[in-house]
Amino acid sequence: MHYVFSALLATLCGSYINIPIKKIPQETMISTRRTSFYGLRYAVPVRQQRETVLTVNLGGAVIPVLISLYLLYKTGAWVPAGLAVIFMTFVTYRLAKPIPGIGIGLPPLLPPLLAAVAAIIIGVHQAPVVAYIAGSVGTLIGADLLNLNKITNLGAPVASIGGAGTFDGIFLNGVLAVLLADLLM
Repeated sequence: MHYVFSALLATLCGSYINIPIKKIPQETMISTRRTSFYGLRYAVPVRQQRETVLTVNLGGAVIPVLISLYLLYKTGAWVPAGLAVIFMTFVTYRLAKPIPGIGIGLPPLLPPLLAAVAAIIIGVHQAPVVAYIAGSVGTLIGADLLNLNKITNLGAPVASIGGAGTFDGIFLNGVLAVLLADLLM
């Protein structure tokens, strides 16, 4: 249990660290605007620039991938986790929506529920592990990596792989999927 708490704490603390990897020229930049997505309100930064800085979030991308690799190594659940990740990649890709001035957003509760159900069906004996991996890695791939081509049209000053709205999605999907898988079993 100590390791689980440490992993969650590292993920939360790491969410404040974005590692810049690339600058992407923008077609248009949005100056000031408020928007809402699935009941959550976002304030768009008042920054005028002609590029978006693409970053990787430590707590929303790097740490969940490392935890997932560790869990795969310890449990050997490669096949069920792989199938569940493919399913969640498809689901989160379909659910992810570009939000101008913000980035990519996901509905908050549907993906973790689907990750939990998929983990129970596919990885019966290792459902919590499969749920975490599918919820985290599937969301990272489906919501972030497969939507990188949409960044040039968002007008956001920073786009973070595993950060901002999708950090919430990755964190919630990983943690809630484990809890739901455990409860539903």
